[in-house]
Amino acid sequence: MSTFTSIFIAAIVLTTMLRLWLSWRHIRHIGQHRGQVPDAFASQIPLADHQKAADYTQAKTRLGMISTLIDAGVLLVFTLGGGIEALHQFWLAELGQTLWQGIAMLLSVSFISSLIGWPLSMYATFVIEARFGFNRTTLATYITDLIKQSLLGLALGIPLLYAVLWLMGKMGDHWWLYVWVVWTAFQLVLLAVYPTWIAPLFNKFSPLEEGPIKARIEALLTKCGFTSNGLFMMDGSKRSAHGNAYFTGFGKSKRIVFFDTLLTQLEPAEIEAVLAHELGHFKHRHIIKRIVWSFFSSLAMFYVLGVLMQQPWFYQGLGVASQGTALALLLFFIAAPVFLFPLTPLGSLYSRKHEFEADRYAAAQADAKDLISALVKMYRDNASTLTPDPLHSTFYDSHPPASIRIAHLQAQQI
Repeated sequence: MSTFTSIFIAAIVLTTMLRLWLSWRHIRHIGQHRGQVPDAFASQIPLADHQKAADYTQAKTRLGMISTLIDAGVLLVFTLGGGIEALHQFWLAELGQTLWQGIAMLLSVSFISSLIGWPLSMYATFVIEARFGFNRTTLATYITDLIKQSLLGLALGIPLLYAVLWLMGKMGDHWWLYVWVVWTAFQLVLLAVYPTWIAPLFNKFSPLEEGPIKARIEALLTKCGFTSNGLFMMDGSKRSAHGNAYFTGFGKSKRIVFFDTLLTQLEPAEIEAVLAHELGHFKHRHIIKRIVWSFFSSLAMFYVLGVLMQQPWFYQGLGVASQGTALALLLFFIAAPVFLFPLTPLGSLYSRKHEFEADRYAAAQADAKDLISALVKMYRDNASTLTPDPLHSTFYDSHPPASIRIAHLQAQQI
């Protein structure tokens, strides 16, 4: 067994154990606080709703633990178990040493991984979400979405993979820079076309109707100096009872989208406050900052891949006897998460910093009490736990825990 193989196995074991331990802590912590609503929410959230959120979160976390074990097993089968090598040899015999052979191998791994994950996905949708009253997805909608996602993935992914593999093979030692430029351009184009071309394939987007809500929103947008391509309501209730709102796109294509479920859950002043929070992300350039961070991270990743793909021990240590651009690309991106997982809290910390900044902006542009009221309703209606395990939250939560976030907002009122 090579040194890198030993390191890889140790990383899988340690990462898997860490993820399972964090989930176990989360389940235990929520169970210990299930019997009482936190004091800050006791007057607004009934005990029954608090317990529903606890049970819902625990059920999802237990399913996540099963997924963690399956992911580790699949990774080992693909790498040290010889799965990738077998697929490589199969497509090599069928298509020869061509770019299409590499694309076929990459798509095969993606398809097999998706196939293995489908049962858990269906269980999450049709058992857990249904048990807690959130699922509104029919089997027909689920299958239709799956077909659309697959066809869209092929339509976008195959040309991109062809371009990446061609550049990796033709551009010499600095291929990673050319690939990064193509990847960056692809991401920017995707962001631009998503609101008007891709999202409507899955949901219906209707212009927000005239009325008190639209009037308040337009007044807030004018006050904040924000312009968009429109205000839209999305038929989120087609699939789920969960409510949300978000910005999408950039430049002239950016738009504001409200789930229809959210519009029925909140009062006009609360919707205005939620939008003010989203505008805070825009004013603080959080979206741009995250895009820039993503681009520089991908540049570093491609550079590291460029170094590793020249090393025979990289392939052999991951159970692959052959070498090649497609193999290097695949091995790197399925193995990298194992080594990078301990850094997850850094991303979560950065995201929570942005959430606090957006909350402060919202408190300045709207009423902090309305945002607090809206958040409490969203915690209640979405069955979000009020008592997450602190360490689990540090790793996984992009938003601050409810009690901390509400306390920060209440401080804005002083």
